[in-house]
Amino acid sequence: MEQKALTEKAIELLKQLISIQSFSSEEDKTADAIEEWFNAFDIPFQRKINNVFAVNKHFDDSKPTLLLNSHHDTVKPNQAYTKDPFHPHIEDGKLYGLGSNDAGGALVSLLATFTHFYATKNLSHNILMVASMEEESAGKNSLRGLLPELPKIDVAIVGEPTLLDLAIAEKGLVVFDAVVKGTPSHAAHPNTDNSIYNTIEVLEWFKNYKFDKVSEALGEVKLTVTQINAGSQHNVVPSQVDLVIDVRVNDKYTNAEIAEILKREAPCELKERSLRLNSSAIAKNHPLVKSGIALGRKTYGSPTLSDQAALSCQSLKLGPGDSTRSHSADEYIYVHEIEEGIDLYIKILEGFLH
Repeated sequence: MEQKALTEKAIELLKQLISIQSFSSEEDKTADAIEEWFNAFDIPFQRKINNVFAVNKHFDDSKPTLLLNSHHDTVKPNQAYTKDPFHPHIEDGKLYGLGSNDAGGALVSLLATFTHFYATKNLSHNILMVASMEEESAGKNSLRGLLPELPKIDVAIVGEPTLLDLAIAEKGLVVFDAVVKGTPSHAAHPNTDNSIYNTIEVLEWFKNYKFDKVSEALGEVKLTVTQINAGSQHNVVPSQVDLVIDVRVNDKYTNAEIAEILKREAPCELKERSLRLNSSAIAKNHPLVKSGIALGRKTYGSPTLSDQAALSCQSLKLGPGDSTRSHSADEYIYVHEIEEGIDLYIKILEGFLH
C-alpha cells in the first residue's frame, strides 16, 4: 500500500481510538480496534490482556530485534475540557480528542510504519511492534509485564510526543516518603521539639541539595518536595510531619544510587516507594540516532517518563505531537504532525535497517 493511503488509514484508526474510552486497565475495546488493523493487513498478531503485538514477516532469530512501542491507554479527562473528549473531530488542522497527542498519534504512526516494513526482506533487524496497555498508570500488565513474553529486544523506539525530535535520554523517577519527628504535646505548653518547626530546616535542606553529576542530555537531578501533611486538631502538636519527595534522575545515576545517597545524607527518615523507574539513554552515535540526525532532527533529553523505563536496552523516544499538550484540556494533535511522523519514522528506519 502507498504511504499516503497508509497514512489516511492511520488517521482513521486514531479517530476510532479517540472515540473509545480506554483508561488504564480498561483498554479492551481499543485493543480490539488495533486487532482490526492487523487483520485488515493480514498480519498475524498476539494479544495478552490488552497488549497487542506482532513481528515482521521475515523474522529471523539470528538477527537483532528493534522494538516499536507506544500505548493506547489514556488518563481520565480533566474538568477543564470544553469539548467532548471522546468526539474526534478536526478544526483548523487539529484533530481533537483524549489520547490524540498522548500517545495516539505516535501509536498509529508506528503501526503504519511497521505495516510499511512488515513484508520487506533482508532487513538488518527484526521488527517487533507492541501496542501496550497501562502505560499511564505504570501498571503490572504494561510493557514491563509483557517483556517476558517477547523476543529479546536489542534497541527500541518508544512513541511519545517529542515534536519529532530525538529524545536520546529520559529522566527516571524515585518517590520518597519522609518523616520528620518531634515531641507531641498540648499547644498550651512549652515544646522545643515541635515536629512542624523541625520541618523548616528539613525543607531548606531539600530545597538547597544538589547532586554532583550533571548529564549533558538531562542536566541535573531534580529534587522536589511535593506533599506535606501533619496534625489533626488545633491544640495538639503532632508527633511527626510526613513529606513526599519527587526525584527526577538523570542518566548519571541509578535509582538505587540516588536512594543510597539521600538516605545517608538527608536530615530525616526516608523510604523509597520503588526503584524500578530508572533513567534511559541511547548513544548519540547509535546508528538509529545518526539516521535521525542525518534527516535534520535535533537531540535532547526528556524530563517525562514513558515505557522506556521498563527497557534495559538502548532506546529512543520519538513521535509526533507536543509533550506540553499531554494531559491538558481539549487535547489535540495536528494532522500534519501525524503525516510527518509516519514519513520520518519510515525514513529513519530506511537509513537504519538497510
